Amino acid sequence: MNRLALPAAFAFSALMLGAASKPLPALHVEVTEATNAKGPAESACPPGTLPDDQVCIHLPSDEDDEGPDAPASAAGHHNRAGHWVAYDQIPRRPERPADYDAYRYPVPPGLPGGHSVVSGYDLDKPDEAQRRGWRLHAVGHGGVDLPQTKGTPIKMVALEHQQGDADVVYVGPYFGNTVITLHTVREAGRLRDYIVLFGHMQAAAPGLAAGATLKEGDLVGFVGDTGSPELVHLHYEARRMREGLDARTLAREGPNRLTANDVSVICDPRNVLPLR
Repeated sequence: MNRLALPAAFAFSALMLGAASKPLPALHVEVTEATNAKGPAESACPPGTLPDDQVCIHLPSDEDDEGPDAPASAAGHHNRAGHWVAYDQIPRRPERPADYDAYRYPVPPGLPGGHSVVSGYDLDKPDEAQRRGWRLHAVGHGGVDLPQTKGTPIKMVALEHQQGDADVVYVGPYFGNTVITLHTVREAGRLRDYIVLFGHMQAAAPGLAAGATLKEGDLVGFVGDTGSPELVHLHYEARRMREGLDARTLAREGPNRLTANDVSVICDPRNVLPLR
């Protein structure tokens, strides 16, 4: 049975708001005016390109397959007990689209009009603007909530500029039934590790366990409401590991250790999700 029928989707929205080898980058073609019958002269092609018949071919470089640096900044909020909680967070980079519908997600759009996200990232906002709700145990939201029908398959989506496949580092209880994966991403000329949390799932994929490898399109699990009764959705959260720390080793201490502020920095998922 569809646990998130159309009226429930609107109710849900109202409630929730408040290291493998690097692949060769794709060639980019720039058309220029030919200077002779055989094709443009080399001088007619801009720097970084070479003539090929009637077009100039862009030469791939490392910059084609990496993102810019995404610096962390300090943030915080008052928790439900009224105590100030400080943490680091990585806000959305200005060049990344603000529209959540510009990105690809592990589940198809589940809201009317083809929208995907019912509650987005807000840890970069002032304390009073962060998410609070009477049924929420925490303040603020460090990921995106993706509503879908209970039991919908959750498929792996490779991060922007990801190198190789993702490694599973944790399967078990955390945000309900949770899977945590490790991704290596090329940023600003260096490789950085990110972890991704898939939370509130009905169940993980059969037989999935720490040590497994997931490539683009592989099954991660199924949408559910564990740890979030009646609110059927996938919680998707990205965090950048701090330098020199191994997520595989720290995962043995449990998911709370992986998400501690001294281990990983929470990140606006729009920085690392691929564009549609």
